[in-house]
Amino acid sequence: MGADDAIPAAIARGIDAEIVRGPLGVLLGMELVGLETGCAAVRMPYRLELTTAGDTVHGGAIAALVDAAGTASAWAYADANPADLGATVGFSIQFLAAARSATLTATARVRRRGRELTTIDVSVRSDDETEVAAALLTYKISPRRR
Repeated sequence: MGADDAIPAAIARGIDAEIVRGPLGVLLGMELVGLETGCAAVRMPYRLELTTAGDTVHGGAIAALVDAAGTASAWAYADANPADLGATVGFSIQFLAAARSATLTATARVRRRGRELTTIDVSVRSDDETEVAAALLTYKISPRRR
């Protein structure tokens, strides 16, 4: 996954600044590492503060990573309007393996983009390519009401 000229630079900057590097993203150390139309990859480095039992990354931190990547992919379109409002409205996650001392990357791909609702598949993998979580996210983008 690399840069895609179809996504205007202003939209890509907004995705990075507002979604990935917003307050929660900064707290978790998230970084946007890939962006294409309808796809986003977000990395979260391993830190002891993100663990639960021993060196296992907490499921809540993984869920936040999934939400950031899914949200980024929903906005990754040339016709995205930064004035619109968005929110995650559905979220299902399956934890497949323990993420022990692992830097994680969530890769999100839009499955279906409707007028307001977008369905997104997200896979979370450790640096050794072990899939630690799989998720299905539904995101809603609505015009801002005046």
